[in-house]
Amino acid sequence: MDAKVSKKELNWSELGFQYVKTDFRFSAIHRDGEWGEGALVSDDHIAVHEGAPALHYAQQCFEGMKAQTAEDGRILLFRPDLNSQRMNDAATRLLMPEVPRELFMRGVEEAVRANYAWIPPYGSGASLYIRPMLIGVGENLGLKPARQFEFRVFVSPVGPYYKEAGLAVISLAVSGMDRAAPKGTGSFKVGANYAGGLLATRKAQELGANEALYLDSAEGRFIDEAGSANIIIVMKDGTLVTPASRAILPSITRRSIMEIARTELGMKTEERPIELRTEIDQFEEMGACGTAAVLSPVGRIYFDDEWHVIHKDGKTVGPVMQKVYDSLVELQKGDREDRFGWLHEVEI
Repeated sequence: MDAKVSKKELNWSELGFQYVKTDFRFSAIHRDGEWGEGALVSDDHIAVHEGAPALHYAQQCFEGMKAQTAEDGRILLFRPDLNSQRMNDAATRLLMPEVPRELFMRGVEEAVRANYAWIPPYGSGASLYIRPMLIGVGENLGLKPARQFEFRVFVSPVGPYYKEAGLAVISLAVSGMDRAAPKGTGSFKVGANYAGGLLATRKAQELGANEALYLDSAEGRFIDEAGSANIIIVMKDGTLVTPASRAILPSITRRSIMEIARTELGMKTEERPIELRTEIDQFEEMGACGTAAVLSPVGRIYFDDEWHVIHKDGKTVGPVMQKVYDSLVELQKGDREDRFGWLHEVEI
């Protein structure tokens, strides 16, 4: 790409987390049992048949990734191989064709490269959000898999998921609704999981919280995850714990945080069931993590008709969350050595 390509004239530091139309997106079609070559397109609309299973039966899945600009100008992705694998896990669960890793990576790289002017500069506090998606688009009516599928990758420059830049302390409200059952689709990144959570999030916000917090669907005792993020908790004994459940999304961010905490910060880590009501007195710090939000400390939780403060005044960022956040973000931006081999450079 021509090194003289200039960036778009945007107020990068003021960007929120919403869609901004960029110039190109990547599209590939699967029909007659085979994937097409795929190509960049400029149209940001998708034409699908009115009987498409993506519309009627939620036969669709997606991923969330980010591209960051390093100080030396490199464009970096964070563990994209895991996004590819997670999409294929979801595709298999929904009887959709897997997207070969080569096609997945080519689609992501071409979309990022073609929209270079939209990638926020280093130090702006913004990033390029990447949305790979797979949908059933072919003509259909009965409850059966689509006969045609589209793999698409679009991108959008975004700011922080919550309004405050950097670490934003949030609050959660326990939902009376179930997000997913252990043998359902909760552990797969499929759209239906999120549509079902919209009402729970709205009710949580009516209580003054940012997000809903789900407990296990069997007994309503154990923490599963928040509406759009996984949960990590620092116990008073210094252990970093995260819920063990077959009903939650296998977050790449959470997985990375746990490994950084164990290998670089010297923390004891555990993945186990966490019973909210009997263990909350042992919570020292708590956080919600995911690609969009990165890591947001949780200051308080609403349940049993009252607010329960987690750390200090419920508004202060704890030292462990700050340290974990800094370690992760510095790695993602290329500010320190990638000892894990997690970064993938997009050649511009």
